[in-house]
Amino acid sequence: MEQRLSFQTKLLHNKWKMDPQTGAVSVPIQHASTFHQFDFDTFGKYDYSRSGNPTREALEETIAALEGGVRGFAFSSGMAAISTAFLLLSKGDHVLVTEDVYGGTYRMITEVLSRFGIEYTFVDMTDLRKVEANIRPNTKVIYVETPSNPLLKVTDIRGIVKLAKANGCLTFLDNTFMTPALQRPLDLGVDVVLHSATKFLAGHSDVVAGLAVVKDEELAKQLYKLQNAFGAVLGVQDAWLVLRGLKTLHVRLKQSSESALAIANYLAGHPKVEEVYYPGLAHHPGHSIQRDQASGFGAVLSFRLADEEAVRTFVKHVRIPVFAVSLGAVESILSYPAKMSHAAMPKEERERRGITDGLLRLSVGLEATDDLIADFEQALSHVKETPAFSAR
Repeated sequence: MEQRLSFQTKLLHNKWKMDPQTGAVSVPIQHASTFHQFDFDTFGKYDYSRSGNPTREALEETIAALEGGVRGFAFSSGMAAISTAFLLLSKGDHVLVTEDVYGGTYRMITEVLSRFGIEYTFVDMTDLRKVEANIRPNTKVIYVETPSNPLLKVTDIRGIVKLAKANGCLTFLDNTFMTPALQRPLDLGVDVVLHSATKFLAGHSDVVAGLAVVKDEELAKQLYKLQNAFGAVLGVQDAWLVLRGLKTLHVRLKQSSESALAIANYLAGHPKVEEVYYPGLAHHPGHSIQRDQASGFGAVLSFRLADEEAVRTFVKHVRIPVFAVSLGAVESILSYPAKMSHAAMPKEERERRGITDGLLRLSVGLEATDDLIADFEQALSHVKETPAFSAR
C-alpha cells in the first residue's frame, strides 16, 4: 500500500525530486530557446520555449500537484498570471471583484479591461448577500482575494463557489497570502487559483514570478492557449529559483505565521495602535471562517496608526523590517499601502475601503519574534500621543 505523504514532505519528495537522466537532486536549467525536431512529420514535446520548456514545466507540474489541480502555468509575474486569466473574458462580460483587492489588480480591471468593454463591480465579499445582489446575467467571473490585501478580510470560499455555480460563473482566487500550505481553494470548488510566486512560494526577495492552477482539463486547454498566445511566460532561471524556494515553504510559513500571531496580539494591546487586521485574532470578523476553510492564518497583518505623521515617525525609527513593496520573504517587510501596493487606487476609493493614510502592512519574516516586538516597541515610543490615544 502506497504511503500518503504530508504536504510538508511533498514539497521535497515529488516527481521532480531528482533528474531521471542523471540522478541530480536539483532540476536542470534548460536555457534553450528552440529545440531540434528529429522527425519531419512529427515534432517532439518541445519546439519553442514560449510554448513549453522542461524547467518551467517542472515548476508548473509541481504547483499543480501542490494545489491539487490538473495543470499549472508559470508567468513572468503575478500580474501576468492574473492578466492572462482575465483574457478568458470577452467584450460585454462582467466580473465581480473583491472590494479591497490588490492595487495592481484594481488597475488592470479599471484601466485595461474596461477599455475592451469588460464591465466590473467591486463588492465587499465578506457579505454573501451583497455578492448575490451584484451578480448580473453577464457576470462570467467572481474574483476573490482572501484574506484580502491589505485589510485581511476573509471571504467564505464555499459560499462564493455555491453562488458562482448557481449563476454559471467561473471563480478566480488569489491565494498569494496563504499558499497551498495553508489554503487549498481548488478543493473548495474554485476554478482558477492565482499566485504572485514572488512572495511566499519563492520566499527570498530574489525573483518575480506568477502562477496559475486549474482543476478542469477544458479550462486548462483554454488557459494554455492564452499563455502561449500572450507569451508572458516565466524564464527558466526564475522557474528554478521558485522551485528552490518551494522546498522550504512549510518551515518558513510555520515560523512566520507563529510570529505574526504574537506580533498581532502585541499590537492589539498597544495604546498607539488604533486597529489590527489579522484573521488569527479571535475578535477578527473572519476568524471562524478562516479557521474552517484554511489550516492557518498566514504571516501578513496590517495595523492602523492615527495618521500619516504617526506612520512617518514609526517608519523612521523601526530598524529590523525593510521598508519596501512586496511581502512573503525571509526578511520582514513593512509596507505603506497608500503609497505602495495601492498607489494605483484613487485616494477616495482607498479611504472608502478603509485603506487610510495611517495603515501599515507587515509581512513577518524569520527574525526572532522577541526582537521584532522589541523593535516595534521602541519605534512606537517615538510616535506622538494624540487625545484619541490618551482616551483609550
